Amino acid sequence: MILAEERAAVCEYARRMTADGLVVGTSGNVSVRDGALVAVTPTGVDYAGLEPADIPVVGLDGEIVEGELRPTSELPMHLTVYNRAVDPDGASVTAVVHTHSVHATAVSTLLDEVPPIHYILATIGPTVRVAEYATYGTEELASAMLKALDGRRGCLLANHGTVAYGDGLGAAYHRVQQLEWVCRLWLLARSAGSPTLLPPAEIERVVEKLRGYGQG
Repeated sequence: MILAEERAAVCEYARRMTADGLVVGTSGNVSVRDGALVAVTPTGVDYAGLEPADIPVVGLDGEIVEGELRPTSELPMHLTVYNRAVDPDGASVTAVVHTHSVHATAVSTLLDEVPPIHYILATIGPTVRVAEYATYGTEELASAMLKALDGRRGCLLANHGTVAYGDGLGAAYHRVQQLEWVCRLWLLARSAGSPTLLPPAEIERVVEKLRGYGQG
């Protein structure tokens, strides 16, 4: 079985999305790239029972290379990231996570850009945009997403959810978690009053600081 480890990781993170409340049922999807091949969640299958053999493997052109199940209906979005997205720091793009998390989706119906209420937004980029709405699974949605991702590692999808990428599933997943957390924070603060926002210069400063964050 090709991409055995990657397919197992897709199963693990798909189940984690459900456990963490970032998706309900079979919504949301996960993929990992290794070279010219992509392991991606299948469409319309309960994540609880997923096995590595259930995970389709496709080429960067979308053709199925191995697997009996059809890939997610959002495959155009995943392939657009792998084929066209560029990490702001030049890092590899090897994983994509798409969620329907509640607070982030709520914010996507209210705003064109996530307000800089917390510096953690800088893990995505100088700002976090909301991609224009388009029907799920379409090239139009993938195109709108790509525009919102310009110079960013993630975005919200209007009336839909979130998407983020990274060098590995851990990085991509961390970013969708942070998007959900920040959106929840903004909704909570906004419900109580008018939250103080960070100036763009501070977010830019944190973007630079994060380049040296962690253990290297």
